Amino acid sequence: MLSKKGAHPLLYPPYQRRQKTIPKQIITSQSAPTTGFTDKGAPSPLAQAIRAGNLLFVSGQGPLDPKTREVVSSDIREQTKQTLTNLLSVLAAAGLDFSRVVNMRVVLRNTEDFPAFNETFRDFLQGEKVTRTCIGATPHRKGVNVEIDCVASFD
Repeated sequence: MLSKKGAHPLLYPPYQRRQKTIPKQIITSQSAPTTGFTDKGAPSPLAQAIRAGNLLFVSGQGPLDPKTREVVSSDIREQTKQTLTNLLSVLAAAGLDFSRVVNMRVVLRNTEDFPAFNETFRDFLQGEKVTRTCIGATPHRKGVNVEIDCVASFD
């Protein structure tokens, strides 16, 4: 669109900027639960992970057994281990591990679980450093007490 007289130049640049499209690559792992809705027969619009440029965006993983898609335990430590194992499986499908993760978001159903979650999280990451946000909220599925997503870098 051409500039309009008196308008801010960033709103109406004097020339058409060429938009660079970053291709998306869908990443899947058979070692992690499929990501999707519970509607029977409806295809899910969600991917386990998507690579865009040099970044990998991993969908929220929960404490589900990859084969049965059932919650593995009611214990927050066991749920945290399974959730991180599922996350690692998706990262591995892209050729990455926790050393390439730059950010994680955690949802805890019960914030009183934070100390036990944090201890298990720290032990699982074995010294790797990431940025992390942790919030208390109700995950989408009954029995799921933790959900974690992440962003990793290929560079």
